[in-house]
Amino acid sequence: MDIDAWVWWLIGAAGLGIGLVITAMPELGMLAAGAVAAAVVGALGGDAVFQVLVFAVVSVALIAVVRPIAARHSAQRPRLATGIEALKGRQAVVLERVDGSGGRIKLAGEVWSARSLDAELTYDVGREVDVVDIDGATAIVM
Repeated sequence: MDIDAWVWWLIGAAGLGIGLVITAMPELGMLAAGAVAAAVVGALGGDAVFQVLVFAVVSVALIAVVRPIAARHSAQRPRLATGIEALKGRQAVVLERVDGSGGRIKLAGEVWSARSLDAELTYDVGREVDVVDIDGATAIVM
């Protein structure tokens, strides 16, 4: 049983695609695209040297062009703070007097236990405070 070269290129592209999914390395996807291009050339009757040349050119071109663009894009993307990191730096309103031993605040629409960063300071009801840290389920305020 003789299998055409273009089928081997597709098998290689599928293997590279599986590797891409397993490792999340985008370069494998670019190599898979090169293998698909070589399979097209093989299916159209191109000889083995031309198929390898197309694979190399398409793969290198994709890696040379797409990879720097993707790197720039990921470097420019702002990191979104989530969870407790998103609460740090926000303002809250004191619901029950807050001092070094405890109290209650309203932070992001929720009631939180809180304590003062400086144990000597107290914050009375209605005062706005800044959240500087979260310790477990307690907001540290100043």
